[in-house]
Amino acid sequence: MHHDHQPHDPRELLRWELAQRRESGFALGDLAEAGQRAADGDDPAAARGILDELYATSRDESWAYEEPEGLEAILASLPDAAPVTTVGGAELSDRMLGAWLGRCAGCNLGKPVESGDHWTAGHLRTYLQLADAYPLRDYVPVLDPMPEGFELREFWPYTTRGRITESARDDDIDYTILGLHLIEEYGLGFTTADVAREWLDRLPYTQTFTAERVAYRNLAIGHDPSQAGQVDNPYREWIGAQIRADIFGYVHPGDPRAAAELAYRDAALSHSANGVYGEMWSAALVAAAFTGTARQAVEASLTCIPPGSRLAEAIRFVLDRYAAGDTWEEARAAIGDRYGHYSWVHTVNNAALVTAGLLWGDGDFTATIGLTVQGGWDTDSNGATAGSVAGIVCGAQGIPPHWVEPFHDTARSAIRGFDRSRISDLAERTVRLVTNR
Repeated sequence: MHHDHQPHDPRELLRWELAQRRESGFALGDLAEAGQRAADGDDPAAARGILDELYATSRDESWAYEEPEGLEAILASLPDAAPVTTVGGAELSDRMLGAWLGRCAGCNLGKPVESGDHWTAGHLRTYLQLADAYPLRDYVPVLDPMPEGFELREFWPYTTRGRITESARDDDIDYTILGLHLIEEYGLGFTTADVAREWLDRLPYTQTFTAERVAYRNLAIGHDPSQAGQVDNPYREWIGAQIRADIFGYVHPGDPRAAAELAYRDAALSHSANGVYGEMWSAALVAAAFTGTARQAVEASLTCIPPGSRLAEAIRFVLDRYAAGDTWEEARAAIGDRYGHYSWVHTVNNAALVTAGLLWGDGDFTATIGLTVQGGWDTDSNGATAGSVAGIVCGAQGIPPHWVEPFHDTARSAIRGFDRSRISDLAERTVRLVTNR
């Protein structure tokens, strides 16, 4: 995930806070129009004033969703947890390596086209068809010369077909590595304050984006970790927490509810409502994949997020399209019609795309990450999550070699002390966390 949101500019904060409040059922009255003018204007102080007024608005009582805050309220909204299934031995090792490799493959696949305003699903399809690479079955090819109207991200020289020699540095992999370190250091009893401490110590500020950058800035100026995600954070329901979830599923294979509870402690540092549910959902999805099919994992993940939330509705919407016999293309169009109004890095719309990739990919690793990335929006984050799940379902043995051989078992990372980690070592360390407790 990456883009140029400047969380220290009140106009930028105002622009996205207006969207955030509109999406989550707040009555804005005259502030909507005045806010838009100030967000587009050149007076930061005026924007700041309206932002503070916005914070005082309240939710419309007729709003259709129920989106509880706080772990107790979230858990109270859920059905009873399903019985836990265990997995161990050689099977656990193979699935765990598949998880890490799959996450790296999906992330690198999406990285050169991660720019939701430019690389829409339609634009992506046109490019891939020009390159004779639709549907996506391998890394993104580079057309030379690049046709008019297409621009790959600056990472393309080392994340495209034939140019990959290791897994590229990316926040989607950094957080998985940082989570591994966190649990090695503090155990499964880690707190949100422990997460905050490790961010400041091991994660460079410049490699954080949107809600994470806000939380980091708030921590640096002295806010308590319990408040860091709540102050001036219009990105609180965006995808940033969802991309941090997988490690919490890895350490609870077959126990989605426990994975979701761990994810909550991580998410609470920077997000709220659907931003938090996104990380709980993703952790549960990953945990469930160790002991079931991709579709079963999707169904299990739904039992770990509030049923009256917009996120749960979006996942059910995709399951319904699948049950109705839609093609993936039809489902993608339906997801766009219904959820395309969100930022291209919001939790809800991207979770719907991941769900579609998993359902229509149906256990086939290549189809799963190919469809997920073809869907557009946050391509590297979605590819990483779908790749993680598909890698677990297939196991490392079941991932076609053209996805993983180019990495030479090496992951770049901005996390202090972890650059050029061996992917197989990260997987073995994760297995140890499961088997040694």
